[in-house]
Amino acid sequence: MRSRYSRWDGTQDLGDEDFGADQIIDEISDDLLSGLSPSGALNRLMRRGISGHTAGLDELARRIAARRRRWAQETNLSGPLAEMRDRLDDILSQERSTLRQTPGEDARSREAFLDLLPNSTAGAIRELQDYRFVNPEAQQAFDELLESIRRDLLQAQLGQLTGAMQNITAEDLARLREMFRELNQMIEARGAGQPYDFDGFMQRYGDLFPENPKSLDELLEALARRMAAMSRFMASLSPNQRMELEQLMSAVMNDLDLEFEMAMLSQELQVLMPNLPWGQTAYGQSDSPMGISEAVDAFQQLGEMEELEDALKGGYQGAGIMDVDEEKLGRALGEEAVHDLRGLKQIEKALQEAGLIDGEGGRLELTARGLRRLGERALVKVFEVLRHDRPGGHEERHTGGLAEPTGSTRPWRFEDEGEISVQRTVFNAVIRSADARPPVSAGIVQEGPPGTAGRRVQLHPDDFELIEAESRTRTATALLLDLSFSMPLRGHWVAAKKMALALHALIDGKYPQDDLYLIGFSDYARELDLKELTATGAIERVYGTNMQHAFLLARRLLSEHSSCSQQVIMVTDGEPTAHLVDEGSGGPHAVFNWPPSSETIHKTLAEASRLSSSGITLNIYMLEEEPGLVKFMDELARRTGGRVFHAAGQDIGRFVLRDFVRFRWG
Repeated sequence: MRSRYSRWDGTQDLGDEDFGADQIIDEISDDLLSGLSPSGALNRLMRRGISGHTAGLDELARRIAARRRRWAQETNLSGPLAEMRDRLDDILSQERSTLRQTPGEDARSREAFLDLLPNSTAGAIRELQDYRFVNPEAQQAFDELLESIRRDLLQAQLGQLTGAMQNITAEDLARLREMFRELNQMIEARGAGQPYDFDGFMQRYGDLFPENPKSLDELLEALARRMAAMSRFMASLSPNQRMELEQLMSAVMNDLDLEFEMAMLSQELQVLMPNLPWGQTAYGQSDSPMGISEAVDAFQQLGEMEELEDALKGGYQGAGIMDVDEEKLGRALGEEAVHDLRGLKQIEKALQEAGLIDGEGGRLELTARGLRRLGERALVKVFEVLRHDRPGGHEERHTGGLAEPTGSTRPWRFEDEGEISVQRTVFNAVIRSADARPPVSAGIVQEGPPGTAGRRVQLHPDDFELIEAESRTRTATALLLDLSFSMPLRGHWVAAKKMALALHALIDGKYPQDDLYLIGFSDYARELDLKELTATGAIERVYGTNMQHAFLLARRLLSEHSSCSQQVIMVTDGEPTAHLVDEGSGGPHAVFNWPPSSETIHKTLAEASRLSSSGITLNIYMLEEEPGLVKFMDELARRTGGRVFHAAGQDIGRFVLRDFVRFRWG
């Protein structure tokens, strides 16, 4: 085997390497066996994630909520106006210093003008636009302040739209005015069902849009998100701050037509995209310097985080994992969160590609292959525990000697034991790799003709075959599962179903000549299809634990296998509380009694004795140790010679499978 290593660059997809279909089945098995649909089980898995591999949606939502709390600590709403005031005060201080050193009436008149400036920043800037500073450095600083405020305000409302403008000149403002006018005309034309020239618009104004939108909808969405963020910023200011900022916009733009076109666009966008958080307030706590556009950037990020949190929590009808925007998630939480999200998105795909589930979204179904895999994974888990508990597993209990070879072979399957057919195994490897490029790593060398180089042949698990042997025993088993409502209430049901699936997988894979019947019982007993174990409603909300009917049905089914070793395995958490009575043409019906009546006890023991008299071995597993149950089971064991075990719910699989193998080889 050869491994390849490369430097991590953030683009590699670790989904397939991190976890596959088997681990996903392991993760959702309890939910499936508890009665959840495949869709519900997958949804729950996506919410909690896979430990050690990928965070779940709930964890990502928690991180987003924490990031929103940090947002408040990092955002300063009053900072932009305070910073402008500080810069303006510095400029006025420079001018006053120069005027104090300048003689003459003009200097005194200028000082008086400065003293009468309005207290508001917006009012002072409006008055100073027609004032010529005596101090040239102060004049330059004021011009730069106007330019900075104008650019900051445009970027606050339009994002990166002004990125192509080096300086915001009168010609630039005129071009922006014309661009907004044409944009409003396109919106009006589209609303009226008339044609519009988006391509021509982009040819004229495309340099103003660094993100290069491909359609009118894409352009409008970008502008709408920015303007919605600006509206939130304005709504979150105090009334005095909001009024001052509005006056400042009017003062520095000094273009009523531009203001009108922008206001028209904002109104249209609010109608087109009412789902955006127009005018919703939020409050920051930071006192660090922050410009207007920087503050609006923060509000736009807040909007993205709120959308992400809603999508991650499923906070609106139809919300799903595919609605979570990877780019926005990366901006909010970084690339690690994006990798987690991609891993979650691969979960359903991995199961479908493996053929374990079928359907889409809320209509997913576990396939027959998925059901088998569920049983195989349950079996693997049981044998992992068995190996840990007892080295060598059940092999030391084999007392029947070696089976006789039949002369044929069969493909090796997981957990198979027996003698490998070396000839067939190597032959399969040679045939499989005949047309493939010779591997580099070491393996079995296939000799060529004299004078030619040999070809290395690598073995693959699919190449192995075992020598087929006659089994010394064939076994028919009836597995009786208590379906009464106490099973899930006491936490036994999932473990019991895992045991049933594992036993089915063991027999199907290792002892295919054996027979297994699944019988469920509550007020009545019935034969179960394997798929019913993963379906909702397998547990019946009825009164009664009718062991008599279960024993009766098991005896009828096993009577067809009189030449086999026969056994009944019963798993229950309570004593019998129902039995069948026949009152005429209506046929037998169940009678329930609590506490158990003497008639129920008598009929149940009598039916168990008929099983024993038929040569059928009884193995009973009690999941509880209530006095009445223990007393009944002691009497049942005495009358039938059967064995009764107490097994904790989570250990039932280990006990049943180990004892099944002992019984079969014993």
